[in-house]
Amino acid sequence: MNRPNKNSSIIRTASDFDQINTWIFDLDNTLYPVTKKLLTQIDQHMGNFVANFLNVDKEEARHIQKSYFRDYGLTLRGLMLHHGLDPSRYYDEMTPMDLTEVYPNPALADAIRQLPGRKLIYTNASTNHAEMVLDRLAMNNIFEGIFDIISAEYVPKPEIESYKLLCKLNDIDPTHAVMIDDIARNLEPAAALGMTTVWIQTNVDWAQNIELEPFINHVIEDILDWARNITVTPT
Repeated sequence: MNRPNKNSSIIRTASDFDQINTWIFDLDNTLYPVTKKLLTQIDQHMGNFVANFLNVDKEEARHIQKSYFRDYGLTLRGLMLHHGLDPSRYYDEMTPMDLTEVYPNPALADAIRQLPGRKLIYTNASTNHAEMVLDRLAMNNIFEGIFDIISAEYVPKPEIESYKLLCKLNDIDPTHAVMIDDIARNLEPAAALGMTTVWIQTNVDWAQNIELEPFINHVIEDILDWARNITVTPT
């Protein structure tokens, strides 16, 4: 296993990818950068939903929102566990995000398309959101499937049960799969199942001061450069 180090933005060897037949990509902040405008919009929407659902003020709603995200990987999950939220209510009230700052990326689309094997999206968001984003990115026809929060039975990353379900429903041998995600802790269960892991390091708050753990096989800053330069030895 390659240990990432702070002096290398990309670590790869041919042997890491020789046996890969499935490439699992996170969506938001992995295939495209989530802008401050979009992040603020998502944050405000969730904050308003929490405030209305729990009948609390905005300050208390923000505290609950952030603590549930930290503890469960998804605010929605905390609301379900502690307050009996029917998740369909959230999605019924969810308004479409403003994706005008998500632009087509034909170069990345082509690089991912060239990777040998299946490509899947694994997101804590909904399929509807993922499809809108992929449409904006012009990546509609690249991915074989989308494993979203509903597919995961509303159990978000990094709960390992969802990763097992992902593999079961999509007939994935994790020892022949790669997972790429911008949240480091989401890679730990993937590695535990035998996947090769790639952490895309970004400038968002939750990606700062991250300890580079053994379950992170590769650290990258530019997903296009990584995808273009993967070395796979023909079998």
